[in-house]
Amino acid sequence: MKTISKFYVALSLLALGTAPVSAATTMKDKHVIVKEEEKEGRMPAVRLINNPDGTCGFEKGFIPTLKHANITTFWASNKTEDWEKNAHPAPRRQYVVTLKGKIRFKVSNGSTFDIEPGVILLAEDLKGTGHSWEMVNTKTWERLYIPLADGADDMFVPQAK
Repeated sequence: MKTISKFYVALSLLALGTAPVSAATTMKDKHVIVKEEEKEGRMPAVRLINNPDGTCGFEKGFIPTLKHANITTFWASNKTEDWEKNAHPAPRRQYVVTLKGKIRFKVSNGSTFDIEPGVILLAEDLKGTGHSWEMVNTKTWERLYIPLADGADDMFVPQAK
């Protein structure tokens, strides 16, 4: 019952944009920390991208709230298979919304970043080596997969450099 409640709360926050958060980051040994902070109108996000040489990278930014995404469907998952933890490209353009757990993602150059509840992952590294991930201090990862419709705007706004 708790999981179902968390699911509906997360879905409501995503759909309605009522969670006031933004991204604050620091770099330390090629590991990026994305923290929640109060800031209306945005939710912190990290986007996985393809580099021209076929490697995977990432950029920090945010998703504006109260804007409707053009999505096709969504589903929840709390299971993982071993192949998912090895380097792989994203199977489709999609948001991955963590409900429970802390996940460390690693990209081609060895840089890492953590995703936890309150930070949206936008997976757009559809080609090449892709990314890998591991659970940090947890045995479960509860999440929503929300694929974007073909050609849809991902609404991601990169952090100013």
